Amino acid sequence: MKKFLAVILLLMLLGGILPASFASAQTGGEDYIAQADDSLSKLADKFYGDINAYWAIMSATNQANAEDPSYAKIENPDVIEVGSKLRIPSEEDAVAFMTTFDPAEGDVGALFGSGAKGQLLVGNWWTSGGEFAGINEVYKMYRTEHPDVELIHAGIAGGGGTNFKGANLNKLIAGDPYDTFMLHAGLEAEQYSPDLYLQPVDDILAETGALEVMPEDLKALLKVRGNTYTVPLNIHRGGVMWTNTRVLEKAGLTVPTNFDEFFAACETLKSQGVVPLGLGISDGFELSHTFEDVLLGTVGADKFSGLWNGSVSWTDPTVAQALENFNKLLDCTNEDRGTIGWVGGIELVINDQAAFNIMGDWAYGEVLVNNATDYVTWNPAPGTQGTFFLVSDGFSLTKEAPNKENAIEFIKLLTRKDAQEAFNQNKGSICARTDCDYNTFPADRRAYFQSTADDFKTARIIPMVTHGSGAIPSWATQFGDIVIKFASDRDVAAAQAAFVLAAEDAGFPQQ
Repeated sequence: MKKFLAVILLLMLLGGILPASFASAQTGGEDYIAQADDSLSKLADKFYGDINAYWAIMSATNQANAEDPSYAKIENPDVIEVGSKLRIPSEEDAVAFMTTFDPAEGDVGALFGSGAKGQLLVGNWWTSGGEFAGINEVYKMYRTEHPDVELIHAGIAGGGGTNFKGANLNKLIAGDPYDTFMLHAGLEAEQYSPDLYLQPVDDILAETGALEVMPEDLKALLKVRGNTYTVPLNIHRGGVMWTNTRVLEKAGLTVPTNFDEFFAACETLKSQGVVPLGLGISDGFELSHTFEDVLLGTVGADKFSGLWNGSVSWTDPTVAQALENFNKLLDCTNEDRGTIGWVGGIELVINDQAAFNIMGDWAYGEVLVNNATDYVTWNPAPGTQGTFFLVSDGFSLTKEAPNKENAIEFIKLLTRKDAQEAFNQNKGSICARTDCDYNTFPADRRAYFQSTADDFKTARIIPMVTHGSGAIPSWATQFGDIVIKFASDRDVAAAQAAFVLAAEDAGFPQQ
């Protein structure tokens, strides 16, 4: 990511910072065999006198690979294998490329060649270990079945899509969309003006038979303005408390089931020099996510749902109690929470540095890739027993997709049982289909998936606001902003009053 940030500065100053040797016109270009300790940045400095021009080398090499597979295919600019054949473009061509290329706007298609049947640009925010491991299994299937298509993983880091969503909207408005992009099932589609920019996928779901094996709750959640714009790939559970059993046993504690027990455990752990609750907030969504779990665990399922449909006022005293609980919970977290993201929060548990982490079960993907399943287990977040906070990831089809037929084939693949099984056993979620066989999953992870699938059939399903399912985007944004401010000033009365105003802005008069 350092390279992505560096190129932004380059593009802002282009023309004023390039050395004369870079700007001098040369024609042609040359081949180069990668040596030990080579990097694209070093090669850009060697050939052009500017380290940031490595994007031009990456693009030229990938374009050459599309015609001649003896050239390397570079998917990660930070990894160049020794002995790989690269194409070094002329300085003139490198300058021309860099004047128009902007990775900050998701312009990664320019870095790759095109197959005989074009490209497939897949926009998403899955860049961490467990997340990418899941979607990469789907990519492998697509590439095997469609070898003439250049599939491009256009990932923009930032948990919950905090960075991706803005770049994605900009591309839609500019008329340069991804072919297909990731979004949460539910009202999050409203963020992208679906009537203008998205293609309904009801016919694809019907054609593939996916509707026959999709939970009714999920099908209802997907309907926006009478159409379905999202093909769901999975179902995540948002209300999970990940627990390090080794830390807990050493402290002589059992898993807390309510907030009184949690805060008692917190005091014991702090007295022993252990972080009770690992938390990272730098990705932007984690505070809102955690407070939503606290809110549900404090007010209960009926009132929680009522807060979002207008039948319960945000002036209710249990909302104040939830804020008090959240205030105390923040005092149980690591002091460096502002410098790490959600992955850092679960890693504190994985690395025996914290007892608990409240996060959706995408965190299980990190548990899996770190081989921590024998001591990191799962429990409901305090007070949320009998409920299922639903978060569903899926993909949309853009109305003006440059490679629409390729995107349609990708969307169809996502509905398939084999694709969902391959994806979810790595991602940490269950299938959006009801017929997946969790007994086929690796033995070290079957228990979690089967437990979650069983709970999904019997628990009360509650859409999660933080992740685009439970409220319109503008209200969800205000909710998150209020929580962030509260985490700073800890003013219960002010936060509750702000929730009241936000609900009224969303069209729900408060008493």
